Amino acid sequence: MEQVSVINTITVPSGMEGIAESVRNEYVDYFSEQEGFVSSTFFKSINREDDGAVKYINTVVWESYEHFEKIVNVGFENAEGSNEDGLKVLGRGFPEPIKVSPGQYIIVSQRNA
Repeated sequence: MEQVSVINTITVPSGMEGIAESVRNEYVDYFSEQEGFVSSTFFKSINREDDGAVKYINTVVWESYEHFEKIVNVGFENAEGSNEDGLKVLGRGFPEPIKVSPGQYIIVSQRNA
C-alpha cells in the first residue's frame, strides 16, 4: 500500500493563532491513536498576509488512503463533516473565520541529502 499525506493549508486571522494551534493539536492527538497513523508535521509561515493573517501547513501521513478513509468515513457524506466518532474532519473543526483548504497527496519525487 502507498502512504497518503493529508496536507491542509490553514489561514488564520491575526490574534487567533493560539486557537488554531490548539484545535490542530486536539486533532493530531485523536489521529495519533488511530490505526494507520504514521506522523504529523505542523508548519507556520514566517511571513504574514497583507491583512495580518498567518498561514500554517499541517501534514498528516497515513499508511494508506484506506486508513485515511476509515477515519474520515462519513465525514465525506455530511455537511458538518462529522466522522463516526463525532469529530469534524476535512478541516471543518476550526472556528470561523479560520479557513482550511484540505487535500490528499502521494509522493511523486523525494530527494534527501
